[in-house]
Formats: sequence, C-alpha cells, structure tokens
Amino acid sequence: MTVHFIGAGPGAADLLTLRGRDIIAACPVCLYAGSLVPREILDHCPKGATIINTASMDLDAIIAECRKAQNAGQDVARLHSGDLSVWSAMGEQMRRLRAEDIPVSVTPGVPSFAAAAAALGTELTLPGLAQSVVLTRTPGRASSMPAGETLPNFAATGATLAIHLSIGNLDRVVADLTPAYGADCPVAVVYRASWPDERIIRATLGTLKDAMQEGISRTALILVGPALKGEGFSESCLYSADYDRRYRPQSADSPWSDWRDGDD
Repeated sequence: MTVHFIGAGPGAADLLTLRGRDIIAACPVCLYAGSLVPREILDHCPKGATIINTASMDLDAIIAECRKAQNAGQDVARLHSGDLSVWSAMGEQMRRLRAEDIPVSVTPGVPSFAAAAAALGTELTLPGLAQSVVLTRTPGRASSMPAGETLPNFAATGATLAIHLSIGNLDRVVADLTPAYGADCPVAVVYRASWPDERIIRATLGTLKDAMQEGISRTALILVGPALKGEGFSESCLYSADYDRRYRPQSADSPWSDWRDGDD
C-alpha cells in the first residue's frame, strides 16, 4: 500500500502527466483538493473507487483516511493542484505518514507559473533582462513569511517574480515592488491559468490597480519583471553558429545522425 502524491496540474485536464493518470487509474482511493482539481481528472479513477474531497477536512482527518486505506491494503491517489514542490502542504502530510510507516511516492505536475507563462506566450528568462524566476507569496492566514523573504528584497535582484496567493494583497504588492522596478515595469495577472474561464490582465505597476477586473479574488498569479515586455533583450549564444556545443559539431550543416545523441 502506498499514498501517491500527484501534482494534478494547473487546471486543464490534459495537462496531467501520463504517470499521474496511470497511478490515479490504479488507485481504489482518491483524495483530491476540492475545486482546484477538475472533474475530468477524477474521471480517471477506477470504477467503484472511493473519491473524497478534502476541502473541508483537517490534517488529522486526511491522515485518518490514509490510515483506513492502509488497513484495507488499498493504494491512495492524493491529488493536489499544480506541482507538489510549492505550497501544496505535501510536506506536513508526508511527515505524518512517514511517522506511521505508511509508504509514499511523489509524481510532479505542471506548475501554475508555467501555465501562466504559456498563456502569456512569453519566456520568463530573457538574456540581459532576467535569468532568474522567484516563486514567492505575501503573508497570509495559512503561512507567514520568513524575515528575509520580502518582496522588496526579491525586487532588488531584478528577477522575474511569480507571486502566488497574493491577489488579495495587491496594494501591498504594488507598493513593495515599485521602488525597485519602477512604475513602468510590466505586470501580468493570470486568473485560473489553463481553465476554460482563464483571464489575462496586462498592465504596469503604475496602472495595475486601475486595470483589475471584477471577480478576480483568488486563483490568480501575479507576474512582474522586465522580461514580460518581451523586448530589449539580447539573443543567447545557444544557437549562435560559432557556439561550442560540447557534444555536437558546430556546423548547422552537419547531418542529424552526427549529433542526435548530444545536447545543448
């Protein structure tokens, strides 16, 4: 028996990984994170599976369901939205399960910031503008922030910021970031990235509050940084004709068979 933690992706049912789909299909028990996991993903559960919405459950109740499945010798598919490596509460669940010697596995998912970047049709790391992406949030009811992890500190790096779980703190976000980035810095708010009702708002730090639309109060990601403009960046050396590719010849005229086993 194993509790399989699975990243269910940002929303679109077809952004679930093949591995995640196959594990779900093999588990007689499925615990899923409420409205953040689309119904179509639950359709992969086997016929007769026990499917439990954990939205109203506390940690003790969730672990109790896993323990119940262990006693019955049944694998559990534990679905969380996006990817499990950030803000999934997987860590606290795994700590409890390991303390009870209940085996666990982890299957990654498509993260929300990647889905948001895809919706915008942009690369978040453009040469000369930004080569780092900071995944962060503002303090909320569920979690405070460590003393050094502040928006002004991150803004001082000039990196692209992907600010999660913070649309309700928009005034603070703008106030904290404007001194470092400037009022003309591009911003995008992507609401429910990859869902059918996805919405995109493009603005600057100076115009964002006026550009916001009604009804966007949660499940929205804020992206900030010069790279969002998509202009004024250099071309990388990666595809330059004279770039020394370690495992393939420099000439673009070389046959595919000579370097197909190499990498960039």
